[in-house]
Amino acid sequence: MLRFATFIIAMMAMSGIAGAQGFPADILNTPVDGSVASWIIRTFGLLTVLSVAPGILIMVTSFPRFVIAFAILRSGMGLATTPSNMIMVSLALFMTFYVMAPTFDRAWRDGIDPLLKNEISETEAMQRMSEPFREFMLANTRDKDLQLFIDIAQEKGQTVVVDEKVDLRAVVPAFMISEIRRGFEIGFLIMLPFLVIDLIVATITMAMGMMMLPPTAISLPFKILFFVLIDGWNLLVGSLVRSFI
Repeated sequence: MLRFATFIIAMMAMSGIAGAQGFPADILNTPVDGSVASWIIRTFGLLTVLSVAPGILIMVTSFPRFVIAFAILRSGMGLATTPSNMIMVSLALFMTFYVMAPTFDRAWRDGIDPLLKNEISETEAMQRMSEPFREFMLANTRDKDLQLFIDIAQEKGQTVVVDEKVDLRAVVPAFMISEIRRGFEIGFLIMLPFLVIDLIVATITMAMGMMMLPPTAISLPFKILFFVLIDGWNLLVGSLVRSFI
């Protein structure tokens, strides 16, 4: 966990200096030559990058698929706030750490560690760190989604494929829409048994003439019992983790 935290900090810091050869030592120091405007702009840009970088890093991992599946599971069971958002997001985060551990380790070994030892520059370190994420995203991205962004770039006269390597500008959005699609596919399979239970309960209550009784009030305990009896959390988490290449 300590290594991952260090990795996150390094990624956030280097996102703002990827195009530079070195980090200016006086970037946060108040200028003495009167160039306050440039100092404000530079500081504002750095803080903006630091605030956006964690979200970007989460979007290029397995986190979206986990969050979508858990949200649909809670909705299908009819539980509005249980488990709480904190529990769901925390579980998704730790599952992300588990799935992405080989990618994080490779990025640390090839990029962060040599940089900390002053063996490579910041630009080269950024390229080395992004390569494991590129391979992970390409392995879990549909060819149709990736080709969509490549075609759009070509229509606008842009080149996103250089030496048979697809630029991250096309890989990241293609990976995200692929993950959202897979999340909804998994969510559909999760919803089916709960929908069947709702239909059965609604049919029984209608046949008994209980028109004013909400079927969900009766079906909720049965859906929770069903999910517990089949060891649903074990099945769901295991299937989600195994769904990544």
